[in-house]
Amino acid sequence: MTNGIKAVSQNRLAVQATVHCLTGCGIGEVLGMVLGTAWGWSTWRTVALAVALAFVFGYALTLMPLLRARLPLGRALGLALAADTLSIAVMEVVDNAIMLAVPGAMDAPPSSALFWGSLIGALVIAGVVVFPLNRWLIARGRGHALVHAHHGEAHGASGTSAQHGKTGAGNAHAGNREGGHTHGHH
Repeated sequence: MTNGIKAVSQNRLAVQATVHCLTGCGIGEVLGMVLGTAWGWSTWRTVALAVALAFVFGYALTLMPLLRARLPLGRALGLALAADTLSIAVMEVVDNAIMLAVPGAMDAPPSSALFWGSLIGALVIAGVVVFPLNRWLIARGRGHALVHAHHGEAHGASGTSAQHGKTGAGNAHAGNREGGHTHGHH
């Protein structure tokens, strides 16, 4: 047990982090692949666009709750970079390697089953590969463990958020900003 996170909680947080990463990467990958393919771009330009958009959307999904928790932009950006960079990078390497390995996937039009089947399959496999990485990072107080307590501040403490943070103090502050009481004592 590291930073007060139980093994079950670490698994749950790793699943949440992986789904979060998969969502941001998925939005960026789909948009980049659809646009690059529709515009007739080369494979490498399309992959570059998809990867860039995956990072943009992945970071944006982490930044939004941090900014709602009233963290300064610089601190929120630093946390997002620290929490997501490795996870997104690994997911993108796996996802794009699979897309490049499937014959015809990069040349298939966005209206084809080959395009969507390859892309969805690649994202699912990338998510499976990234889960143990996220679990390993969280167990060491890194990755999404860095931002989890702040996510609780933005959405209100869930009753379990305190067990994920290093001290749980951030959740008490969230309650104080929301009417002078902590959640769970309504």
